[in-house]
Amino acid sequence: MIKSLLIANRGEIACRVIKTAKRMGIRTIAVYSEADAGAKHVRLADEAHLLGPAAAADSYLRSGRILAIAKEAGAEAIHPGYGFLSENADFAQLTQDAGMIFVGPPPESIRAMGLKDRSKEIMAEAGVPIVPGFHGQNQDPTFLKRKAYEIGYPLLIKAVAGGGGKGMRKVSKALEFDDALEAAKREAKSSFNNDNVLLEKFVQNPRHIEIQVFGDSHGNVVHLFERDCSLQRRHQKVIEEAPAPGMTDAVRAAMGKAACDAAKAVGYQGAGTVEFIADGEGGLSEDGFFFMEMNTRLQVEHPVTEMITGQDLVEWQLRVASGEELPTKQEELSINGHAFEARIYAEDASTGFLPSIGRLIAMDLGQEGNGVRIDSGVDTGDEITPYYDPMIAKLIVHGGSRREALALITKQLQDAKIAGPVTNTAFLAALCGHKGFVQGHFNTGLIDENLSKLVPEAAVDQGVLAAGVVGLIENEQKQLAAKSQNDNSPWTATDGFQTGSARTVPFNFLLDGEEQVAQVVYTSDGLSLLMDTGKIVAPDSKCSYFHDGERVFVLKNGHQWIFEPRVFELQDEAAASSDGAIKVPMHGKVITVTVASGDSVEEGDILFSVEAMKMEHSVVAPYDGTVAQLAITAGEQVENGAVALILSKNPTVDA
Repeated sequence: MIKSLLIANRGEIACRVIKTAKRMGIRTIAVYSEADAGAKHVRLADEAHLLGPAAAADSYLRSGRILAIAKEAGAEAIHPGYGFLSENADFAQLTQDAGMIFVGPPPESIRAMGLKDRSKEIMAEAGVPIVPGFHGQNQDPTFLKRKAYEIGYPLLIKAVAGGGGKGMRKVSKALEFDDALEAAKREAKSSFNNDNVLLEKFVQNPRHIEIQVFGDSHGNVVHLFERDCSLQRRHQKVIEEAPAPGMTDAVRAAMGKAACDAAKAVGYQGAGTVEFIADGEGGLSEDGFFFMEMNTRLQVEHPVTEMITGQDLVEWQLRVASGEELPTKQEELSINGHAFEARIYAEDASTGFLPSIGRLIAMDLGQEGNGVRIDSGVDTGDEITPYYDPMIAKLIVHGGSRREALALITKQLQDAKIAGPVTNTAFLAALCGHKGFVQGHFNTGLIDENLSKLVPEAAVDQGVLAAGVVGLIENEQKQLAAKSQNDNSPWTATDGFQTGSARTVPFNFLLDGEEQVAQVVYTSDGLSLLMDTGKIVAPDSKCSYFHDGERVFVLKNGHQWIFEPRVFELQDEAAASSDGAIKVPMHGKVITVTVASGDSVEEGDILFSVEAMKMEHSVVAPYDGTVAQLAITAGEQVENGAVALILSKNPTVDA
């Protein structure tokens, strides 16, 4: 058995691997970037070593530096986690050449499955069903457009390298093909340094169902049943579950056999996932699923498989990598109950899911146990930075039935308390309550087709206002109390008491940066808020609020509001941006700038695009105008809120 293990990753997956390794008595070695010096995975490991600066290219993607640290630390093996170098065949080979164990499949298996076009050829030869399309080498745009016509619309353009929806575009008609091809190739080149694409027929009413497979060095291959990953947004998985709704024993057996055949075709060892697209029209069928790709690593959603099978897949990985046979035979595996996993991200659904960064003022997802599991790489006080994927945690639940498990994860999401960065918990809770999802009747288009209904409006009600104001006044009273702690004079008391009737005073504050005034009522029973209607209200019991210096973060139903004291003597006359300032919507890297100083633009024209945390966001002109000044260039890193350009509005012409 492996005695010492370096985890070449960060965040949640590094913590996950460390947890099992420690239980097995394996010494754990973490690596970290400068931005992760105080990260949770660094705190959990037996020892940790600095890789380099914050950017992944300068730290977690430095294979040479990682191998050097592994040698210095005496690591017997390297676990790559997922993402970063996990599917890098060259890194796997270098690890083996250095005399260490790569906890993953052989390099040749990674290479075989690494390019979607080649992998489909292998699968076709192995008798695994594939989606009709074009998987050849000819990348001439005119030729590809002709092939698209032969395949028929709608279809998908997909990058042959990588995954996660990068370099993928759905094309509904021929008029959209040229622009979609250009965008897919540009994104593929940026993400994988390979702009080759393939074309596939778009399966109507598609379900994304994947099979967890495992192989060892003794020729054994098993599958651990399926996961349904159909709830996606922009091809990124949002909520996964196991088993798949509507799955029959016959279809499960057919998909399981196809997945094992795929693994055997490339001599697979370790954990892998064979992903299928299934035609959900009329229900799942034995001849209605097609191979999409094989992920040659542990998947983000592996916990739902662990929950229904009772197996620890990281332990399986480490045992197989140590040369042992698979711990369990196929006939010994069975499904118990139902499991869901929701990916909690630092992102704002109300702004198109833009990433949100900052310090976690509070993080409470409830207690683990009784069917609840929380996999996270951060704790209260940790930072969500702009350098990496903005995942905060994976909330995983298990119940005796799908209905029971769904009720449990919905409650956990509704009760979640995360303050600081904006999160997607309200969106996830709304998704769990969607009728189609509840009934198990959904496909990969559910989120996009119902997005407006799944992003609940964050209405500031009276209870929220009361909670925020009470929190601010608590801060004020603490400050006054600190100044007068040795003074028993009634004139320095902080309870608002006065002789006679109740006292009502105005209280000025900022709510999400906007000026507000509340009428605060002090009585012998404490304080409350007087509304415009004349009604006196107290903080809503459904609200939670947290202090961060002078600020107060109020949470209710997954939404967050920030309250701050209004300091009149510090008014910033320059707070309002110059007329026509177009600002950067998030921290990130400028991908494209489509205008120059002096250019005329029309409302809706794309001005520039920014990429951060796996998301590319295009900023468009809010009105017709002329670019008066341009302050950004392609390739540079920019800060959230920075002025990108000044757009002079065209004068209105009277009729």
